[in-house]
Amino acid sequence: MIFTTPNKNISSIMGTGPDEIDTPSQGSDRVLLVSVVLLMIFGTLAVYSAIAFFAESKHTSAGSLVMGHILKLSIAFLGMLIASKINYHSLAKLSRFGMIISWILLIAVLVFGTEIFGARRSLDIGGLSFQPSSFATVALLIHVSVLLDEKQEYIKDFKRAFLPILFWVLITCGLIGIEDFSSAAILMGLSILLMFVGRVSSFQLGTLVIIGLLGASVLIWQSPERQSRIDNYIEQVVQIKSDEFNVEEGYQAQQAHIAIAQGELFGVGIGKSTQRDFLPAPYNDFIFAIIAEEYGLVGSALLLLLFTVILFRGIGKIAKNAPDTLGMLLAVGCTLAIVLYGFVNAGVASGLLPVTGLPMPFVSYGGTSTLFSGLMIGILMNISKYSNGKNAVFYA
Repeated sequence: MIFTTPNKNISSIMGTGPDEIDTPSQGSDRVLLVSVVLLMIFGTLAVYSAIAFFAESKHTSAGSLVMGHILKLSIAFLGMLIASKINYHSLAKLSRFGMIISWILLIAVLVFGTEIFGARRSLDIGGLSFQPSSFATVALLIHVSVLLDEKQEYIKDFKRAFLPILFWVLITCGLIGIEDFSSAAILMGLSILLMFVGRVSSFQLGTLVIIGLLGASVLIWQSPERQSRIDNYIEQVVQIKSDEFNVEEGYQAQQAHIAIAQGELFGVGIGKSTQRDFLPAPYNDFIFAIIAEEYGLVGSALLLLLFTVILFRGIGKIAKNAPDTLGMLLAVGCTLAIVLYGFVNAGVASGLLPVTGLPMPFVSYGGTSTLFSGLMIGILMNISKYSNGKNAVFYA
C-alpha cells in the first residue's frame, strides 16, 4: 500500500494527502532538473576559468574558490530537493511572515550593510555574506501569488484587490531600489507580469507601470552613477566606439564586447580567456562574456537554450497544467524570475541592456542568489508533481 493510517482520519505527509503522494507516474519534472544540473556544470567550468585573477588578488588559488562555489551549488541543490518535497500550499501559508522578515532584513542592510562598489547590498552574518534582496524577491513573488489567488472572485476591485497587492509590491521594491536599482526594476517587472496573469485590471496595471516609471526616474536622478550608466548605454547604441578604449565610463561594457567578439563561432578554448584579466567581476556580472569568449557563439547559444528549456517547461507544462490557480501563479513567477535574470545577464554582457549587477542563476559565482534560485526551482518541481493535463488553469 502506498498510504496507510491506523484510523479513518487520514493525516497528511509534508502537507499532502494520499492522492497527492509521489507515484512512478507522478514525479518531479526531470527535464527541468536536468537543465538546472547542466547549468550548474556549465557555470562551474566558467567560474574556474574566470576567477583566476580574482583569486590572485585575494592571495588564494582558483581551485579553493571554485571548491567554495561547488559547496554553494551543493547547498542550493539540497535546498531545491527539500523545497520539492514541501507542498507549495504549506509555503504559501508562510508568505506574509516571509514578507515581514524580508522587510526587516532590507532595512537592516541599509543601516548595517557592507558597502561594495558604492552600494550596500549585503549583510555579513557570522562571517557569511547574505543579500536580503534575493530573499525578498522569492517572498514577494510567493505573497503576490497568494493574494491574487485569494482575491480572484473580486480581482478587478481596486480597493479590495489591487491596493493590498500594491502595498506589498511598492514597499518591497522601494526598499530594494534605494541601493539596488536593477534588482528592484526586475522585481517590479515580475510583479506586473504576475498580476497580468492573475487577471488584474489592465487600467490598474497601467497605473502601476506609471508609478514604477516615476519611481525609477527618481532613483536614477538621485544617483550620478546610474545616470552615467544610462547615458553611456544610449551613447553606445547611437555610436559604437570601436576606435578608442574607454578607461572610465563604459569600460565594463566595452571589455565584454571584446570578449564576445574574440569568441567568434567556436571560442578560443576552455580556460584560454584573455579578457578575464580586464573585465571587472568576470566570474559574476559578466560571466556570459567569458563563456562567449571561450565557447563561442555555439557555447553561449547552448547556455541560453537551457534557460529557454526552463522557460517552456515552467510555463508551457508546469504552469499550464497546475492543479489550481495558486500553483499556476507560483509556477509563472518562479519561472520568469529564473529566466529573466539569465537573459538580462546575457543582455548586459552583449550590450543589449545597460550595465547592471545581476548574476546569472546557477552560472555566476555567488551564494545567496544561487540558494534562492534553487528554492524557486524546488517549488516548480513540487508543483509539477501534481500537474495534470486535464484541468489546465493557465489564463483560465
